[in-house]
Amino acid sequence: MAVAGYYTPTHVLFGKGAEEEVGRELKKEGATKVLVHYGSERIRKTGLLDKVISLIKAEEIEVFTLGGVVPNPRVSLVRKGVEMVKEHGIDFILAIGGGSVIDSSKAIAYGGVYDGDVWDFYSQKAVPKASMKTGCILTMAAAGSEMSDSSVITNDEGGLKRGCNTDYCRLRFALCNPEFTYSLPAYQTGAAIVDIMMHTMERYFVKGETLSFTDNMATALLRTVVQWGPVALKEPENYEARANIMWASSISHNGFTAFGNCARGDWACHQMEHELSGMFDVAHGAGLSAIWASWGRYVYKEEPSRFVSFGRDVFGLAPTGDDDADALRAIAATEEFFRSLGMPVRISDFGISLTEEQLEELSVKATFFGKRTLGQFMKLSHDEIKDIYRAAK
Repeated sequence: MAVAGYYTPTHVLFGKGAEEEVGRELKKEGATKVLVHYGSERIRKTGLLDKVISLIKAEEIEVFTLGGVVPNPRVSLVRKGVEMVKEHGIDFILAIGGGSVIDSSKAIAYGGVYDGDVWDFYSQKAVPKASMKTGCILTMAAAGSEMSDSSVITNDEGGLKRGCNTDYCRLRFALCNPEFTYSLPAYQTGAAIVDIMMHTMERYFVKGETLSFTDNMATALLRTVVQWGPVALKEPENYEARANIMWASSISHNGFTAFGNCARGDWACHQMEHELSGMFDVAHGAGLSAIWASWGRYVYKEEPSRFVSFGRDVFGLAPTGDDDADALRAIAATEEFFRSLGMPVRISDFGISLTEEQLEELSVKATFFGKRTLGQFMKLSHDEIKDIYRAAK
């Protein structure tokens, strides 16, 4: 096994009232001018935005604001943020929101110290060499961007959704109050639960050597989400449910559930979903749930025992000795769980009827126009990718 690395520098403050520390955390980081970046007007209506601004100003730090982040955040707004940073000499980006807002903030932080167009990093024309300091007040548990090295942005022109992963963008701090997730609509909560699970499932489904400890921690995280996800849907203000989900979100995407394994993960479903949400602007977690079972049924024969272990350790399915049948049972159990969350399990569940032309476009874009394959569990080229999209129709 190759040498493994684990780097998680983000200072996490977790629990009721965590947001109260924002001014002190910014002061510790030497911030003098802060861009507060956010999405919907929900944080303004609840008073959170005004509260945060007041706390920051109490530390004699100047505040600028930029709202308007949408799911699948757009590079056009990122560019506006970069302009503000350079015009006003801003030295810290504070995200208030979930993964979309944090990813947009990370992109602004990249662009704020770069002379070219920030999209260069997402189109792989350039590699970041630095980033501004960033932090967040988390209001949605899903993407895990508060502790990840990842940022995903969509280009308004052409609908291309692309990621950039470097340690430069890791947040300095994350203030996590589970109470802020109480008001999330059921659909967003369901999509968030899928996203959290998939960040660990992408790391779990690798072909080759894995650490038993890491596997056990991964499946424990998944069992926790399977236990508390339905509770959060039924009782939106159940603090224990929301707290478990929020912490699972952070751990699921900070590298812990892949540590010591033969690969960082498979990620084929994520890459295929990026094209789906780039084309149709569907919620990321919902897009993942629409694709995953079709991917699983297409690839499971590469190593059925991995799916058998997953079904046993996450859903309590007793193996029968028939690995193929048990693998398919595990896939079906996962699919049924996603459905129980109110999530789509086929692309048609969105009301989308994919044409052959759209199938081809999705498959071509997923390969970066013929420049890459997807997956580690099973290598997928254009034709295999297209088969999975077709199966997921």
